[in-house]
Amino acid sequence: MDTPRARVMLLAICGQEADFRHRWQIFDASRPERMGAARGLWQFERGGGVRGVLRHAASAAHARAVCAARAWSPTETDVYNCLHLDDVLAAAFARLLLWTDPRALPDVGDVEGAWQLYLRTWRPGAYTRGTEAQRAGLRAKWGGYYAQAVDEVAP
Repeated sequence: MDTPRARVMLLAICGQEADFRHRWQIFDASRPERMGAARGLWQFERGGGVRGVLRHAASAAHARAVCAARAWSPTETDVYNCLHLDDVLAAAFARLLLWTDPRALPDVGDVEGAWQLYLRTWRPGAYTRGTEAQRAGLRAKWGGYYAQAVDEVAP
């Protein structure tokens, strides 16, 4: 599960979702202490990514093992409530969400393949409900974060 391809994907998604720093969804920059629906550096929602990783045939056993190793209960509520407190748990769940995709991880440098994987697995509402201009902005933002990730992971 730990490959350069996986590391690039995880870093790019963390940038896209949380700018590498927000451990919960920020709706109002003037009140950053107010938590939105998503938690952790990879911005998981309770009924979305958390539920998916805990229930998917490819990830469920791994998710339970990670929860046990981190001393968290493997339930939707407990994992969701812990993601902003435990970056290791958040990273593991992010990697497991990628693991549920039946396709191979894109090669390092395949920015479009990585973008498509991100869209398939994270299903960002800002993209699916956004205007063409908003979608273009999100895609441009992805390009920047992906390039940063490649720079960090590349030998």
